Amino acid sequence: MRIVLDTNVLMAGIFWSGPPFEILKRWKMGVIKLVVSPEIIEEYLRVGEELGQDHPGVDVGPILDLVTTSSEICIPSPLPQQVCRDASDDKFIACALSAQADYIVSGDKDLMVVSGYNGMQVVKPKEFLNLMG
Repeated sequence: MRIVLDTNVLMAGIFWSGPPFEILKRWKMGVIKLVVSPEIIEEYLRVGEELGQDHPGVDVGPILDLVTTSSEICIPSPLPQQVCRDASDDKFIACALSAQADYIVSGDKDLMVVSGYNGMQVVKPKEFLNLMG
């Protein structure tokens, strides 16, 4: 199964336990494949660095290095028009559509409301784990 992780889910999985952590654990075990674009990686690195400064006891470097080296890199086709209310979230949609990912996993309301766009499904972390069984 191939998924695109919204930044909030990745960071929640790094910093806290719960469904996002379980998703990262399954990814590291090879059960799921993470698909990213260069623009998504840039956001992961920027937000990870910001959160790392706020939480100096957590070293985000190793997991972010793993994401950048062990994920499927997609160079997405541009979307014909803005899809999300927050245009900065369109990168996740473009990546998922271009890579034909199975899901975008996100808790972001701006992404959740566009679930179904061109057949793309956006699900919350707990829902994704339930779908996996």
